[in-house]
This record gives sequence, structure tokens and C-alpha cells, in this order.
Amino acid sequence: MCLYMCDIIETSDRKDGCQMKTSAQSVQDKLIDLGFSNEVVELPDSTRTAKEAAETIGCKVEQIAKSIVFKRVSGAPLLVIASGVNRIDEMQIEKTIGEAVHMADAEFVKNKTGFVIGGVAPVGHTQALDILIDEDLIKYDDIWAAAGHPKAVFHLTPDELIHLTEGTVMAIKR
Repeated sequence: MCLYMCDIIETSDRKDGCQMKTSAQSVQDKLIDLGFSNEVVELPDSTRTAKEAAETIGCKVEQIAKSIVFKRVSGAPLLVIASGVNRIDEMQIEKTIGEAVHMADAEFVKNKTGFVIGGVAPVGHTQALDILIDEDLIKYDDIWAAAGHPKAVFHLTPDELIHLTEGTVMAIKR
């Protein structure tokens, strides 16, 4: 059953007869390539913010694994995956990685990840990224992450997130 039928041209055929946006399909393909059976779903409402995602999915905001891209002073990207309610402590991140960071702009995010802001998935990026994972996500049995588009998500466990991303778990909240 389709949770959302695409209304734009850039789509990819699904085995269930529905069409998925190409960016979301690329995340689904990456999950399969990595040996995971998580299913990407497209939703009728925006999941661009953690609050919107939680309302649409029907979970707690805390269970949303939001992806925030930072730009290091060196120009390298850094992906931080945080619990939807947490504000990221940039000073803590800077101490951990030994380099100053600032929020990346939309063009940088798209160039480094292949995804638009609000749809950055934890996997399937156009280039390798260092990834930090909020330790607060680990306390939940299940979480939800963006899947390449602001209306696409997938369900996973914290352990799956760690294995998919090979990210470092740490305290990131203010």
C-alpha cells in the first residue's frame, strides 16, 4: 500500500506499484545493499522538522533521528544525528573533533550529502562523512530517520543506526 503517491516527475518504480522519489529510492537501495530490510516510506505530510515528523509518524519527537550537517573550518562535512528534542552543543563537538564547526548552508549540504535539508538520511551520501550520534537516541527501542526527501522516512533501531553509519556515539546536547 502506498503511504504517499508522488506528484513530481523524479520518481522510481517500486515493487508494490507505488512510485518513490529518486532520492528516497537511493536510500532504500543503499539500505538493501548494506543488508538491511528497513523500508523507506513516503508520507503525505512534511517531515522537514523533527516535530512535523513525529506528528506525521505518530511517535515522540525524541525518537526522531534528525540529521544536521556541519562544516568544519577545514571545509570537511560532519554529520550529527541527534534526538529530535535536543539542541546540539557545538562546543562539545569541537572539543571532540579538535576543530571548529558551524552549521552548513543548503548548497553545502546538498553537495556533500546528495540530499536537501530536511531529507538528509544517515546513509547514502555522495561522499564519506564523519558521523556523530547523540547518545540520547540509544535509550529508545525504535527511532525514525529521514530517507533522502523531506517526506520520506524509515524506521530503525539505535543499534541499526550505529551499524549503518559506523558513527561515534557521544553526548551532543546543550
